[in-house]
Amino acid sequence: MPVATTMTPAGSSIADDFLARITRIEQAGGLPPVKALHLPPASARGTREGEFCAIELADGAIGLSYVLLGDTLDRLLAAQPQRSLAGVGAARLAAMIGDADPVRRMLGFAALNAVSQRLFSRAGYRPPDAADSIGELAPASGERIGMVGLFPGLGERIVARGATLTVLELDPRLAGERDGYRVTLDPGDLRDCTKVLTTTTLLLNATLDATLAACRGAVSVSMVGPGGGCLPDPLFTRGVTSLGGLAITDGGAFVAAFTEGGRWAAHARKYTITRATYPGFEALLARSGGAG
Repeated sequence: MPVATTMTPAGSSIADDFLARITRIEQAGGLPPVKALHLPPASARGTREGEFCAIELADGAIGLSYVLLGDTLDRLLAAQPQRSLAGVGAARLAAMIGDADPVRRMLGFAALNAVSQRLFSRAGYRPPDAADSIGELAPASGERIGMVGLFPGLGERIVARGATLTVLELDPRLAGERDGYRVTLDPGDLRDCTKVLTTTTLLLNATLDATLAACRGAVSVSMVGPGGGCLPDPLFTRGVTSLGGLAITDGGAFVAAFTEGGRWAAHARKYTITRATYPGFEALLARSGGAG
């Protein structure tokens, strides 16, 4: 059965839906201010550790966001916004997810992720550990799989299992036939895919709605990435069936490793939230006592 996509209020943007929940959390009990924005040091350039920034709230909650879209990282390093963000309200910073400027939008999502992780923690909700790095897609022989963004290593793993793979890309230089799969620029080419895997960069580059619209025939749509630490409700109502994110397990050790350009994965845990088993925002807010 194709995933449902009809629960989203007409005319409501995903930014509106996220922020309505952030407002509820703040009104129920308040939110701590931002403690710090952590940017990857120069020594992390070209590594996995250099692909993300982190917003840390005053109570230790941490949210990540991808910084390598366009010139986002260069603009961040030039502006040095960490000097002015300390003490800013978490809800105020999260409100920037609806901003037209990609840098402000990226910072907003990092704050949204931090607030979401805080709610999970206060509600005693521990998302299940991730079983793999491809959103538990379980590609099988003969299946038509879609992937948003070219990740050759993952593509090879999918093709090796006998599935047919179609990759959607924004960069025209990457389009064409590959070894066992095809890279396209047309979201419509995902319509025949029964399962789709995408990263959370869809939240940052303004392609989410068009991509999900093309996936209406899919049985499952899995979104994964360290930037997927947000509340999944607005994504689930739009057709996403699982969200893979990252929870920081030792904030102090994570920040120390992150700011030094070291490996911080040992201080985090990958998880997967499925639409079928997720308790829902209302339940989490009630269990958190308002998250205040």
